Amino acid sequence: MEVANQSAVAEFVLLGLSDHPTLVKTFFVLILLMYLVILLGNGVLIQVTVFDSHLHTPMYFFLGNLSFLDICYTTSSVPLVLDGFLTPRKTISFSGCAMQMFLSFAMGATECVLLGMMAFDRYVAICNPLRYPVVMSKAAYVPMAAGSWLAGGTNSLVQISLAVQLPFCGDNVINHFTCEILAVLKLACADISINVVSMGVANVIFLGVPVLFIFVSYIFILTTILRIPSAEGRRKAFSTCSAHLAVVIIFYGTILFMYGKPKSKDPLGADKQDVSDKLISLFYGVLTPMLNPIIYSLRNKEVKVAVKNLVSQRCFPQ
Repeated sequence: MEVANQSAVAEFVLLGLSDHPTLVKTFFVLILLMYLVILLGNGVLIQVTVFDSHLHTPMYFFLGNLSFLDICYTTSSVPLVLDGFLTPRKTISFSGCAMQMFLSFAMGATECVLLGMMAFDRYVAICNPLRYPVVMSKAAYVPMAAGSWLAGGTNSLVQISLAVQLPFCGDNVINHFTCEILAVLKLACADISINVVSMGVANVIFLGVPVLFIFVSYIFILTTILRIPSAEGRRKAFSTCSAHLAVVIIFYGTILFMYGKPKSKDPLGADKQDVSDKLISLFYGVLTPMLNPIIYSLRNKEVKVAVKNLVSQRCFPQ
């Protein structure tokens, strides 16, 4: 009976910025604008990769998947955040919290794997260009993308299944904007060591392995580029992977900044750091998805031309 009572939490309260009401309006407008840019930018990229026949290649197929993933990732949390800014006491049901955690976790893990797949595509294109049509055929790159989604979804299902089985002892206030899994686990009144170990293993697989794979791939890529005799040839070769490299640096650089910065030991500064940690986490969730289409549009001539053609067709139909 005690366990049953402990796990009777039917909803959670999302604290958000309720302790700092003066910041609410500013961040509501800022996050809303960033979310609209995400929907517009990634939506345009999806359209050009689908409808422009010149972009029906493995690299742009992965890019279309990345744009769709970014829309799904932000949509799983940003509307909840915006609603929380407008609601004095934002609550979310237990099942709704579990679903939001599942979607966010799945999209994050999928993006890690997908960025690794994109690095492999650039490695083959630059280091083995003659074999590229064979290695990166449609029979190869479609299962690669599907495997990224399957791996991310499976990992999320395991982590969230372990989390929802925990008993919760009445304290249902989540000190975050969304149902962030670490914040939820803090509310459990049982040993969470299995959850911690499971998430640690998942971090190694979905963060460590892709980072190592991307790093090794770019060592070979840069070595090959430096062997090209002409400066123009080196520039063209590097331009084909510069956008992906920029996205990788922003994605993983933000993660390292979030989790690598030292924690304050001053009790007086604990509250300020707590707010800054939540805001950094919030902006991490929207910054990378917002920058991805901008980077690919600015750094890639084919995408830039395709976007201009799409805009001209939509705005000035013949």
